[in-house]
Amino acid sequence: MSVWLRISDAISAITTGEGLTNVLEKLKARPEKSVAFTIAVIALGAKMAKADGLVTKDEVAAFRQIFYIPERDASKAAKVFNLARQDVAGYDIYARKVARMFKTETAVLEDLIEGLFYIAMADGHYHPNEDDYVHRVANIFGIDEIAYRSFRTRFVPDAPPDAYDVLGVTPDNTLDQIHKEWRQKVRETHPDQMMARGLPEEAITMATKRLIAINKAWEEINETHKDA
Repeated sequence: MSVWLRISDAISAITTGEGLTNVLEKLKARPEKSVAFTIAVIALGAKMAKADGLVTKDEVAAFRQIFYIPERDASKAAKVFNLARQDVAGYDIYARKVARMFKTETAVLEDLIEGLFYIAMADGHYHPNEDDYVHRVANIFGIDEIAYRSFRTRFVPDAPPDAYDVLGVTPDNTLDQIHKEWRQKVRETHPDQMMARGLPEEAITMATKRLIAINKAWEEINETHKDA
């Protein structure tokens, strides 16, 4: 069953007039991680799309880059996006609820932040308000500055990506330590691992692009590190 059909069923089960925060509350009580993850990234992304003062077609289309949406399910995805935009709940309410849902699964929260970066960069520009928004959500999620900088380095083209930031290490780490961190990130990025964390199959695009960045960073460090 498509994740979009499961989302539609979850929303239909909620009394008309209740917001998506209540849908997330309902999902918390049952093993529907992929549905909860998808709703969370769309809800937070829909609110962030207004952070720079304008919702563009590119930002809406970004959801199609992160999540494969068959034409038959496009209306269901649009329904979630529109519900999130119309919901009076602030983004911080969503973020705190999501943080509680995945409080023991830091990797899932990092996946969500990565999804927000995809959406923020969809129009080719990273507005200061978007940066403030993503940073605030990351703080609510309890994501440390090293991890946040790793994501920002990969997505925001205001400077050449720093290979050490991408892997969340420093030049002071030994090459063996960096290699160990690289292997760990490769394992975490495997599609099977990401799906086990609750990402729907439709979102595995993120895994492919993340793996490319991780491997490129390791290759650069392996060639230039003082221990090489």
